[in-house]
Amino acid sequence: MTTTSDQHFAVGSLITRREINWGRPVIAWPVYVVRDDDELLVTYTPTGAPFSYASGDYSVQLQHHPWWPKTAWVGHGTLMLQRPGDRYAVWLFWERPGRTFACWYFNLQDPFRRTPIGYDTEDHELDLVQRVDGALSFKDVEAFEELTRLGRYSPARAVGIRELGNELAATINAGAGWWDADWSRWTPPTTWRDPPAVRDDWAEVPWETE
Repeated sequence: MTTTSDQHFAVGSLITRREINWGRPVIAWPVYVVRDDDELLVTYTPTGAPFSYASGDYSVQLQHHPWWPKTAWVGHGTLMLQRPGDRYAVWLFWERPGRTFACWYFNLQDPFRRTPIGYDTEDHELDLVQRVDGALSFKDVEAFEELTRLGRYSPARAVGIRELGNELAATINAGAGWWDADWSRWTPPTTWRDPPAVRDDWAEVPWETE
């Protein structure tokens, strides 16, 4: 892994995305760097990218990452667009054998935080999905409310997440999004088709919580 500066990762390098739940990293997987500058971080999760889960005592089932026990990314790879400071990321999904663009997926999360091996964020469970016909809907509302009940999000934080979701929905419905539609036509290099490995030391790198 190389960097182009003290802060930016080189295009084409493999870095590690970690998600923080309940105050600790619970999952990591490798992503390729598509773009990284002061305005935008774009990473790509290739088909078959392996998931690594943290070990330890999970006394509450929902303390597992929601994808547990899935072992790898299935289907076509996914592109993730993230602006510094934003409390959401824009994911792009493709489907069918011909890799047809399927939807824009707005993942509510903490602003990404850089680490020596990649970046961290905390997923907020509540998401929005916009299909190619423009239809917009919220996703995982019940799971978000259950996590709030269990204490992962404080009442005040939960209110803020809901408000962000509503504000983002209004932006999308108004056609005022900053994301470029050309990303829906992006294709990965053929050299990125083989699933990369997860770093063995991913759980040892220090992390911060918001």
